[in-house]
Amino acid sequence: MVESRFKLRMMIISALFAAIIGVLAQITIPLPIVPITGQTLAIGLAATILGTRYGTLSVVIYLCMGAIGVPVFAQMQAGFGILFGPTGGYLIGFIPTALIIGYFLEKTSFTLKNAIIANVLGMFMALTFGTVWLKMIADLSWTAAFTGGFAPFLIVGLMKAVMAAWAGIAVRNRLKSTNLLNTWRVEVK
Repeated sequence: MVESRFKLRMMIISALFAAIIGVLAQITIPLPIVPITGQTLAIGLAATILGTRYGTLSVVIYLCMGAIGVPVFAQMQAGFGILFGPTGGYLIGFIPTALIIGYFLEKTSFTLKNAIIANVLGMFMALTFGTVWLKMIADLSWTAAFTGGFAPFLIVGLMKAVMAAWAGIAVRNRLKSTNLLNTWRVEVK
């Protein structure tokens, strides 16, 4: 009973984070090929707060919502065309990004220092995945793909990684203090 309530609560929280990702995706700075968005900040927050399983679940829910036509991707876009277009690699890359951030934190500890390291690793994962995809889909040279899909996002990406780590740890600690993120594993006597 306790386990099922915990899982339901965490699935609801994951769905809420999917909505948060969709909202932050609308914060956009347009660039020629790939815009700068708040998505990566939201992905970092989800994984830092929720960990591997539920942080990744929130990303999968977000991608599914966008794929079926809910306009949650940057600039109110949706559909499989976006997932398989030039920016699709960044979107698909959010799944391993959330996995890496959550996994790193679960294997070390949920501290600010570790959260910064995890989010920076996640940022590089998303940028690498997106740049490789961009090169293949847009038939660009490696130099053009790096120049258009990686380099412009480094500074802003590092800033978002630090912000996600700081805010994520603060929110996670607050949620844990209110028993919203405590585990269901209660010893039975």
